[in-house]
Amino acid sequence: MDAVDEEIIRCVLRNARSTYAEIGEAAGLSAPAAKRRLDRLVATGAIRGFTALIDPQTLGWRTEAFVEVYCKGNPSPAELRRNLDEIPEVVEACTVSGAADAMLHMLAADIAHLEQAIQRVRAAPVIDRTESVIVLSRLINRPRL
Repeated sequence: MDAVDEEIIRCVLRNARSTYAEIGEAAGLSAPAAKRRLDRLVATGAIRGFTALIDPQTLGWRTEAFVEVYCKGNPSPAELRRNLDEIPEVVEACTVSGAADAMLHMLAADIAHLEQAIQRVRAAPVIDRTESVIVLSRLINRPRL
């Protein structure tokens, strides 16, 4: 990975639908050279895929929460993922250090919807309890590298 690859990655982070000409211009390459470099980044796994970012508010999901998850026993991350994967309101889940076993980022239409979703999380066999905090306002929301 060199500075040209990093510039290509920055360009597709800003807009995954950038043309090869736009990527090349940002990285100082011709469009065909940009395509070859981008293809190599995809083939090596440096870029794992391209996606659309949906504004949750357009779906009517305006309520956000971060939920600490405390597990029963010591489930593996894969087992915990299987238990959470079918809950669409869980938009991110990470195992974490500290007292909690995992941290969830959840979206819902309103508090009642969020409460129902958290109840589904709590119903998972590996979950002992949860602690939640509601997001009041977003201050920074950057693309991730």
